[in-house]
Amino acid sequence: QQQQQQQQQQHNDVVRVGRRVYVGNLAWSTSWQDLKDFFRRAGNVVYASVMTDDDSGRSKGCGIVEFETSEEAVKAIETLHDAELDGRRVSVREDREDRDLKTSSGASGRYPSRGNKRVRSAHRP
Repeated sequence: QQQQQQQQQQHNDVVRVGRRVYVGNLAWSTSWQDLKDFFRRAGNVVYASVMTDDDSGRSKGCGIVEFETSEEAVKAIETLHDAELDGRRVSVREDREDRDLKTSSGASGRYPSRGNKRVRSAHRP
């Protein structure tokens, strides 16, 4: 029973990551194509978008990148956070709208943590 409790605690400490990442501190000149090309280092990019102001059309300095797999998203977070793109150090983190903390089955792979929580990719059917 103690082993079962330890396993449950470990399960509770795991953070699941979806396939999308949020990218902040983008230069205003960075396009969706620049974002896609930059993030190909981490895996197969299926979607990239730079957020723009509805009225002016000017970049808000942030964007979203979606990968084919959640493992690629984790790799992007681990390897491209604080990397330089168009003269600026970008921040890369999980896209909070893509967070999937409730799925407990089918998750694959464990990854080193940020802080005291381990990061694990969420299974997507």
